[in-house]
Amino acid sequence: MSRILLFNKPYGVICQFSRDGLHPTLADYITAPGFYPAGRLDTGSEGLLLLTDDGKLQHRITDPSHKLPKTYWVQVEGIPDEAALERLRGGVQLKDGLTLPAQASLMEEPADLWSRDPPVRFRKDIPTCWLQLTIREGKNRQIRRMTAAVGFPTLRLIRHGIGEWSLDGIAPGKWSGTDI
Repeated sequence: MSRILLFNKPYGVICQFSRDGLHPTLADYITAPGFYPAGRLDTGSEGLLLLTDDGKLQHRITDPSHKLPKTYWVQVEGIPDEAALERLRGGVQLKDGLTLPAQASLMEEPADLWSRDPPVRFRKDIPTCWLQLTIREGKNRQIRRMTAAVGFPTLRLIRHGIGEWSLDGIAPGKWSGTDI
């Protein structure tokens, strides 16, 4: 039987157990032995990180050929119009190639959203809004590069779901475990 942990990674935490002396690591939050991250999440991003004690499951989660959908809540600078959303839905040309089409929609700020430390910069003359983006690939910093390419830089990035798993009910810095 495989075990999986769903961890709500706070902003500023690096996705490794070994300490680098600069940032908090997974070791500061997860004491269960034998678990390893199935994928990564940038230090400046928050949200769902899966960890497992099963190498085959870890591979299945991270292998691009399985194309597990990853859903993000993205706060962007400005308010994207339908044309910008259509560009995200059709695939965005980045320096390393065209992204696969994404599911993209405007959303209300998530209910019960936790505060971020440090807070997102605020500019009184530039509005922000939230998008829900679902992708099926994982290029380096892909969401940030996609929103910037369509003219709406990412201010805050929260991964809400991977495949069947989500952050629902898991506070920042906390984890939930299950057998699968």
